[in-house]
Amino acid sequence: MLEPLTLLALAGAGMLAGFVDAIAGGGGLIALPALLAAGVPPIAALGTNKVQGVIGTAMAATTYWRRGYVSLRALALAIPATFAAAFLGAFVVKQIDVSVLSLAVPVALVAIALYFLLAPRLGDEDRHARLGWTGFVPVLGMAVGFYDGIFGPGTGSFLTMGFVALFGLGVTRAAGNTKIVNLASNLGALALFIPSGDVLWPAALAMAVGQLAGGYLGALTGIRFGARLIRPLVVVVSLILAGRLLLVR
Repeated sequence: MLEPLTLLALAGAGMLAGFVDAIAGGGGLIALPALLAAGVPPIAALGTNKVQGVIGTAMAATTYWRRGYVSLRALALAIPATFAAAFLGAFVVKQIDVSVLSLAVPVALVAIALYFLLAPRLGDEDRHARLGWTGFVPVLGMAVGFYDGIFGPGTGSFLTMGFVALFGLGVTRAAGNTKIVNLASNLGALALFIPSGDVLWPAALAMAVGQLAGGYLGALTGIRFGARLIRPLVVVVSLILAGRLLLVR
């Protein structure tokens, strides 16, 4: 059993993770180490992190949607496709060795950071899409959802990059659509993790309370400041995630 003070500290970590995740993704960089530091076993920490994370993601996704930055109808195909791919990824991760990702993912995250840092004219205005929305957004959701079920770090950065670079969305709309698709991938992975008993519920519920506040405040902050905040934060979070993954190899 976790002590009350430990649960309170986890709730604080959940709030901070939810705030960062709602703006740029990468909340797991805060939440997962907090769970491990509290003495939660690694497998249980992964499942518990998904539960607490889905609460903040849901709050952020709802906030972006209510403010008009997301069309659920436009994502009608991507949501179930992402859910199914994440469930499959969570199943596959129990069967294979995914250590190669510990090198490939940091390289991809550095590339994302460089894109958001150096690409000109990345603002809140929509631009010309390189791919058709109806046919290819579900493909993006399936690819990133499968990755999220297997490994996870950087999922929000990969989705935001895809919505900006491939589908021409402004940075704030990209962040909103990212939260919806990321919610579907989290739920898909949880559909396997929960029945497997890989969740420490007291920790998950404590962090979920913090995630509700953090996800709401983070989404409002992202909407308020738009690309001025989201763009540099994506760069910072992507580089920190890449560095952390390389250091723990």
